[in-house]
Amino acid sequence: MEFLYEYGLFFAKAITVVLAIGAVVILVVASAAKQNSDKGELKLTNMSEKLANLKHHLKEELLDKKQFKAYEKEQKAAEKAKEKADKNGQGEDPKPRVFVIDFKGSIDANEVASLREEVSAVLAIAEPKDEVIVNVESGGGMVHGYGLAASQLDRLRQANIPLSICVDKVAASGGYMMACVANKVYAAPFAIVGSIGVIAQIPNFNRLLKKHDIDYEQHTAGNFKRTLTVFGENTDEGREKFQKELEETHVLFKDFIANYRPDVDLEKVATGEHWYGQQAIDLGLIDEISTSDDVIMKLAEDKTVIKLRYQIKKKLADKIAHGASLSFNAIFNRIAEKNQPLK
Repeated sequence: MEFLYEYGLFFAKAITVVLAIGAVVILVVASAAKQNSDKGELKLTNMSEKLANLKHHLKEELLDKKQFKAYEKEQKAAEKAKEKADKNGQGEDPKPRVFVIDFKGSIDANEVASLREEVSAVLAIAEPKDEVIVNVESGGGMVHGYGLAASQLDRLRQANIPLSICVDKVAASGGYMMACVANKVYAAPFAIVGSIGVIAQIPNFNRLLKKHDIDYEQHTAGNFKRTLTVFGENTDEGREKFQKELEETHVLFKDFIANYRPDVDLEKVATGEHWYGQQAIDLGLIDEISTSDDVIMKLAEDKTVIKLRYQIKKKLADKIAHGASLSFNAIFNRIAEKNQPLK
């Protein structure tokens, strides 16, 4: 028994020391993460080279040895001819570049922090013949977040850099607010597009509080500092004001669409409904049916395609919050697709 007692005491002390060291390590790591939380890294990927390497690999796998040897000989001859022409000053001008940016938006559109860095990077290096493609995937979310995201894309248009938006899955509500800024909008045949409307909903627990004799007080300065509340008793006046604010936001949304796509019949499309790609092209919401893969591969034939991504270093708490936001956004998107027929 004495041995067990001493062993237990030793074990408890050892655990205490380990926990203390662990706490110090966590504090140090957390402090370092906090200092670097605003730092990020810009990554460039040459997609043209990746496609060329893929083509080379497929040729090697599919051709017999004699055919592949002839193919390699032809490629080497072309490379030598190009090097010789460049050396003599007779080479072709550098290929125009296509910068590809991915935007997969959550409800609060916090991805705009990376988007603004990516757009700034493009503006810093883009030349007259360059262009930008943004792959948008979002069911929408907070007005101010997506308004800022759309404004970031407008920076490219203001700089006269051709901008195309590709929608493979969904660009609805705030997502379409971004898409409409482009010079050209592509969408897959069954991508969801549109949802030009405004929605807001909140629960109210006032009756539940009253049932359990719980008082709730809310003090404001200004009649409409709060229109609707979660715990207080809502009034018809507050509801009317809240609805008016939604209508005003909807008008701003429609005006925004009209500015970039003046030929769209807003009375027909600004009902809050969404459409599939094939329907959207008939309504003028998009310009062409195509996937982002087809668009990029076609451009890669005579242009250098570069994927650009700015990745912000996140703290653990931010990663958890971001994951929760993406999960909620996925549920939101599923609700949008809930009553659609399957093909």
